[in-house]
Amino acid sequence: MSNCFIILAGGESKRFNSKTPKPYSLYKGKPLILHSIDKVKVYEKFSKIIVVINKKHKNFIKTLKIKDIKIIDGGKTRAESAYRALKSIKKDKIKNVMIHDAARPNFSLNLLDRLTKKLKSNECVIPAIQTNDSVKEKTSNKVLNLNRANIYLTQTPQAFNYKRLYELQSDKNSHITDDSSLFIRAGNKIKIIKGEIDNNKITINSDMKIRNSTKYGIGFDIHRLVRNKKLYLGGIKIPSTLGTLGHSDGDPVLHAIIDAILGACNMGDIGEKFSDKNKKFKNIRSTILLTKIINQTKKNGFLINNIDINIITQKPKIQKYKKQIINCISKLCNISPSQINIKGKTTEKLGVIGKEKAIACEVIASVIKYD
Repeated sequence: MSNCFIILAGGESKRFNSKTPKPYSLYKGKPLILHSIDKVKVYEKFSKIIVVINKKHKNFIKTLKIKDIKIIDGGKTRAESAYRALKSIKKDKIKNVMIHDAARPNFSLNLLDRLTKKLKSNECVIPAIQTNDSVKEKTSNKVLNLNRANIYLTQTPQAFNYKRLYELQSDKNSHITDDSSLFIRAGNKIKIIKGEIDNNKITINSDMKIRNSTKYGIGFDIHRLVRNKKLYLGGIKIPSTLGTLGHSDGDPVLHAIIDAILGACNMGDIGEKFSDKNKKFKNIRSTILLTKIINQTKKNGFLINNIDINIITQKPKIQKYKKQIINCISKLCNISPSQINIKGKTTEKLGVIGKEKAIACEVIASVIKYD
């Protein structure tokens, strides 16, 4: 038996008022939907991840180039979209499933843990918060005061026993606003756990402009150019009669990226992580080093937000290789190419770089911290 995480992104985004649909609009530096996808991937306890999209938005999801995700078309209602996702895994021996709205990017990994634990003894577990405001109900001309102690504002992700939820999912009308409603209508028990204040829902465009938890780091590296050495820039082998001299493969771009990310995450520097006194790092590819750092930062609760790169060299001209380098860094850092910017710079033939005796790189990276 395995577990599945379903992300619902099949709405019309009518209230969002943007040419770019809400799930694909930038939030804290990257498309909204990627926040949920990246967190679930980091959690590593779901054997399958499904994203349900509006079929009108296929071109938007394609540009994200998401791997290891099953993408299916949604239905006319939220409930129908959820049903299609559940039906698509009917033969996959799924034990538990979580269903989440893409419009809630700020849930924590701790919430996933608490939902998973409570699901061991319950068939339906939902997070909710209680309101501090006075609550009233208006019916026609009659206004009633409600006891706010009994009022719960439910959130997603919501966790379920897959078999039981699938049995109840035959009701696919537009009045089903969350999946726990099916359990309530059937008179089944649900378990409410404490939700998260920050797990707010993005509804209108202005909701995207909320407080930012971004941190920044600076990286710099320079390598001497010599003959009989390979030239690697940003993980790409560049045709050249000169290569960089270094303990590893001497890739100044990836080295500067590593230092920038480590700085943003307050995790030291590249020399501490990969000492040039250690023989096991002799001639090692810098792609391997960056992958190790990305894995460490994820475990410490960080996601890469964006990377801005200056490659300083007289030769080669960077413009020719810019797209290849961006695509390589994108894969290594598990971010969209749109989150990476590269600028080729020269020193106007001044100094060791201008005389083609060295290549340097400087990087500013930003990261987002999550719990």
